[in-house]
Amino acid sequence: MPLVSPGRPGTVPPARPSAALLLAPDDDVAVAVGDVVAGTSVAVGGTVVTATDDVPRGHKLAVRALPGGTQVRKYGQVIGRTTTDVAAGAHVHTHNLGMDGVTHDYEFGTARTSLPPATVTRTFAGFRRADGRVGTRSYVGIVTSVNCSASTARMIADQFRGPVMDAWPHVDGAVALTHDSGCGLVPESEGGQVLRRTLRGYATHPNVQGLLVLGLGCEMLTVQGMLTDLPASPDTLVEHLTIQESGGIRATVRAGVEVVRAMLDDLETRRRVTVPASELVLGLNCGGSDGYSGITANPALGRASDLLVAQGGTSVLAETPEVFGAEHLLTRRAVSEDVGRRLLDRIDWWQDYVQRGGGTLDNNPSPGNKAGGLTTILEKSLGAVAKGGTAELTAVYEYAEPVVDRGFTFMDTPGYDPVSVTGIVAGGATVVVFTTGRGSVLGSKPAPCIKVATSTEMFERMREDMDLDAGRVVTGEATLDQVGDEILDLVLDVASGRATVSEELDLGRDEFVPWQLGAVT
Repeated sequence: MPLVSPGRPGTVPPARPSAALLLAPDDDVAVAVGDVVAGTSVAVGGTVVTATDDVPRGHKLAVRALPGGTQVRKYGQVIGRTTTDVAAGAHVHTHNLGMDGVTHDYEFGTARTSLPPATVTRTFAGFRRADGRVGTRSYVGIVTSVNCSASTARMIADQFRGPVMDAWPHVDGAVALTHDSGCGLVPESEGGQVLRRTLRGYATHPNVQGLLVLGLGCEMLTVQGMLTDLPASPDTLVEHLTIQESGGIRATVRAGVEVVRAMLDDLETRRRVTVPASELVLGLNCGGSDGYSGITANPALGRASDLLVAQGGTSVLAETPEVFGAEHLLTRRAVSEDVGRRLLDRIDWWQDYVQRGGGTLDNNPSPGNKAGGLTTILEKSLGAVAKGGTAELTAVYEYAEPVVDRGFTFMDTPGYDPVSVTGIVAGGATVVVFTTGRGSVLGSKPAPCIKVATSTEMFERMREDMDLDAGRVVTGEATLDQVGDEILDLVLDVASGRATVSEELDLGRDEFVPWQLGAVT
């Protein structure tokens, strides 16, 4: 989300310990840089406000008196209405801010920004596949058609973890992609189609060069149903096994190990080649957000997204419940009304979906988000869409649909991190950047996951789990543009084979979580 005006990234000014950040000139609230004690004089822009309450770091401080019912602005956008009179210097949070009565007008394509093409072509070292796509990793994927084959798949993959992989230094490993469904689910139902699309997305992913599809043998989502018309690259090695036909678990594990070992021998002969950055598909996601997310890591990632789009590459924003309240900013960037209305259609679907479940979209933010300073879903969403930079919105996809349009795109996913990232990777993301304020420990095999901390304090506390510190924007050690440049540099390095901390910890297998929809019989 822009810091000065909608659609235009700015630079956060260097902060002092007794300062609060005013993110747009007409904002009604500022963000506390450190813990503020009641009675303290706080510098806000060119003025000084006396705090009337204790205000935790990352939380909001009223910069002027706000009568009850006043629309409150942050980022230059409305984040809610005061539910009571609020004094200048007061802590603004769940006790005095709600979102009843806040509405938006929708426009289509009125804020399109055509980014100028890059003057220098960036490159990375990737695996050029026979279908023309480029992978950033080389994996054997063991994709299960049903939960009943999950344990067997893991037993096979476990034979290729640790030092044994030293025999194949140019291969990243074998990963078991298991799930909790596949039977008792009507394949033609909405849930069945989503699961099949997700599994086929991983089976055809450019980072999967070898594929073993593993089933039990009597499930509704069959192995052959998975493989029929599978649009895999011609150079993907494809095999399948069913436990019932192979003679049980032990026999299937022995057979599977031999299949995987033969694939690894073949994949070991393949090498990375230099390719343009335009071949990247970058997944944009966040989790454990806090009051700094929309100030540091998210807009810095938005700049990296813009830089990649200017190279001719692709980025994918997601988490529909977490753009709710900021979708009007995205429709204004849509290349056509049809694209904008596809996004609004997904918002309408979600409104109905959560209502049927007894909830509302403004149930979000989570308790952790609120502890970090976020009050309403409007505020959270305004910070979340910052990950998408300023480029025009070229396409909107349903969950796990193949991403074929270049430029900045959107995919409909839940806000739950593993499910959201699973959908993005199924769509073809070859690198994922994940911003976090509270501290996430996500991985996303077969696509590497880069984790960016929103604050230096959290980065230092969880240093072994973070790849980059965006909190330097608030301390004044770096600008948004500088951190955005660093993110793109890191994306290219990781795409070329540099391991992320998630990969060093071997994360990503258990974080494969397809979205489950519909009834199970």
